[in-house]
Amino acid sequence: MIETRIIRIDPGRENAEEVRAIAASLREGAVAAYPTETFYALGAAAFSKKAVARIYRLKGRDAAKALSVIVSDLDMVRDIAGALPPGFVALAGELWPGPLTLVLPAAPAVPGFLAGPGRTIAVRIPPLPWLRALARELGEPLTATSANPAGERETADPAQVAATFGGRIDLLVDGGPSPGGLPSTIVDLSGQRPRILRPGAVPAVRIEALLGR
Repeated sequence: MIETRIIRIDPGRENAEEVRAIAASLREGAVAAYPTETFYALGAAAFSKKAVARIYRLKGRDAAKALSVIVSDLDMVRDIAGALPPGFVALAGELWPGPLTLVLPAAPAVPGFLAGPGRTIAVRIPPLPWLRALARELGEPLTATSANPAGERETADPAQVAATFGGRIDLLVDGGPSPGGLPSTIVDLSGQRPRILRPGAVPAVRIEALLGR
């Protein structure tokens, strides 16, 4: 058991002081639970092999299932993605920041433990200003897998996160109940044709309209 530090934030603001403290802990290898625009997530500095491995153990997640990441802006997307595929500008330009995760070819700099099948990376720019500020302060992507054991339902309740992971994670960023609803929509742009891998908060009809289908 470890001591889980609680940092309280207002998710609608940038929370500059708190963001600096969270980023400092993440740079040292911490694992944090934090609120997103949908549910609570487990986060670590995405390039920390040790911290990412902890998240897999905490969730009991299949090691073959890559983690998605949050980034601060398009510059950080370009740092971790290879050539941006057709459809990227149409979707990202209209739907980011927002609950849309895009699967892109991974840049050579992305470590193997973070890359998905076929050397891909699943990325989104979140609508919450404090989360974008956190990725910017951290200086690298932040993992964004739901804060629940593998196979169980996502949670929007920080008390539930504390009951599940308290004493096993380093930080609980408590922003009160998150909005819940549907998770981010996942669209794979790494193949010859875009594919919706997971329906979610952005309706499929809107994705298809933006792609000109």
